[in-house]
Amino acid sequence: MTNRHDWTVAEIAALHDLPLLELVGRANATHRQHHDPNHVQKASLLSIKTGGCPENCAYCPQSAHHREVDLTRDRLMDPEKVLGMARTARAAGADRFCMGAAWRQVRDGRDFDAVIEMVRGVRDLGMEACVTLGMLKPHQAQRLADAGLTAYNHNLDTSPEFYGKIITTRTYQDRLDTLATVRAYGIELCCGGIIGMGETVRDRASMLQVLAVMDPHPESVPINALVPVAGTPLAGRPVIDPLELVRMVATTRLVMPQATVRLSAGRASLNREAQILCLIAGANSIFYGETLLTTPNAGIGDDAELLAALAAPVRDKEASAA
Repeated sequence: MTNRHDWTVAEIAALHDLPLLELVGRANATHRQHHDPNHVQKASLLSIKTGGCPENCAYCPQSAHHREVDLTRDRLMDPEKVLGMARTARAAGADRFCMGAAWRQVRDGRDFDAVIEMVRGVRDLGMEACVTLGMLKPHQAQRLADAGLTAYNHNLDTSPEFYGKIITTRTYQDRLDTLATVRAYGIELCCGGIIGMGETVRDRASMLQVLAVMDPHPESVPINALVPVAGTPLAGRPVIDPLELVRMVATTRLVMPQATVRLSAGRASLNREAQILCLIAGANSIFYGETLLTTPNAGIGDDAELLAALAAPVRDKEASAA
């Protein structure tokens, strides 16, 4: 499948609802056309400033609005400590280091200067650097670009139609404006969403349509499954069926063939085989580490076993001869 920028919501929903084997088969063929099917990028994600966010995102334990969440608020981390953790991640095989700060928007000053130092340091380690810092202004995007930032993460979360049921402190247009600012300064976009928040299949298709009509498409599209956290408004939501995540990954791959599709939050609830099915369906990146910002992630040992299972089996000569 070639790149298109004229997708309709109905077309994407129809893809999503294909018989599962047909959908995964098409997605895998598209994936193999544009990517090395044996390569899975390992990225590491670190919360560099935790809690106290003024936004009211219904899924997020870092929101200051959700006072029943058991979460310690932490100031921005020291750059040297962050870079030490980046070195550890690199030694564990990660080649992309992502840093998230629970801010509504970037503010000039000492903290932003420290983030610039972190970005430069990560790039000096030979790693890709990605940050998620909330909304930002053109001159701030310019500083990040000058520091060598690879990508800026700013998720849409869900469809324009469902968005108001999840967040009311920031508009959908605010998010789109931030993405446009990032793109204007030559920084790659990392932008995706979350499923399992009560949205419909049409909402999922609508979110993908917003991304798929961008020209160019976002270079990176994280697909997250809701991790219900006690104390948040979505704490009572059931964990989604893993096959819903497979369908979303496959649909994303079909409408944005060249993007890196990141299997993100919610992966800890998937068994090894479900994760492999997501990779077959077109995901080609995982976040490596025990936590994703503040929610549990698959363990490093589990990931080592997953990646070992994907590799060609190593057999001794006697077994091979038999």
